[in-house]
Formats: sequence, C-alpha cells, structure tokens
Amino acid sequence: MVVRMRRNRSQTAKRRSHHALANKQVAKDEAGNLYLSHRVNPVTGKYRGRQVIDVEARAKRLARRAKRRATALRASGQETSSKTEEKKA
Repeated sequence: MVVRMRRNRSQTAKRRSHHALANKQVAKDEAGNLYLSHRVNPVTGKYRGRQVIDVEARAKRLARRAKRRATALRASGQETSSKTEEKKA
C-alpha cells in the first residue's frame, strides 16, 4: 500500500539540507593550547580569565589515586600480569 501524501525525493533532500554537522568551536589560550569554547581550559584550569580548577592539586590527587591502586593490585597479586604486558610493549 502506498502512502497517499508521500514526500518526493527533492522535498526530503531540501529538509535534510540542514542536518549537516557543524565544526566544533575551538579557542586558544595565552600559551597556544586549544580547548573547547564555553568550557574550562583543562590545561590551565581557567574559565573566562579566572582560575576555576586547581590543576596542580588535581594532578597530585590523581597521582595519589594511581599509587594507591598500584599498591592494592600488588597486594592482591594481579599486578604481575600488567608488568609482563608492559615489558612486551
């Protein structure tokens, strides 16, 4: 059965002409690092010229978490397989 009020190809194409993807808006900071506009710069931790995220403290916290996970893996005996994978690579 055919739809009574069917759209033809040209009308469908005209409607879909606006469905194209747009490029992301990228901004540069003073050091030349690229980041998405309207978002916090992940390198400097600044948004609109003021400091929002303490990047150094975040790096220290992530390092502490990684060290804690590594010691937990070592204690459970699971780290030996990851070390052999690193040596292979």
